[in-house]
Amino acid sequence: MTRTPRLEIEYCTQCRWLLRAAWTAQELLTTFQKELGEVALVPGTGGVFDIRLDDELIWSRKESGHPELTELKRLVRDRIAPGRSLGHSDRAGNAVAAADEQP
Repeated sequence: MTRTPRLEIEYCTQCRWLLRAAWTAQELLTTFQKELGEVALVPGTGGVFDIRLDDELIWSRKESGHPELTELKRLVRDRIAPGRSLGHSDRAGNAVAAADEQP
């Protein structure tokens, strides 16, 4: 039985990214303990570090590098709990967005 929403972290075993994947999973489960139904760690190869939410790819290391945790939390939040505040993670993102808007 799969619980939804299901977040999947596919990580490269050749690169030894299991600890990075497990830490990312722990942080997301801690932040979204009531909203996430399941988090799965999926071993892969070839430098993969992809994050999917209900089969939708929301992050790919090959396209964007390793995710910053605050950005990843915002991506997940925007899909599963859009009205929810992330506290300091939101403030960090707002500071970056405000800096980007400066002429």
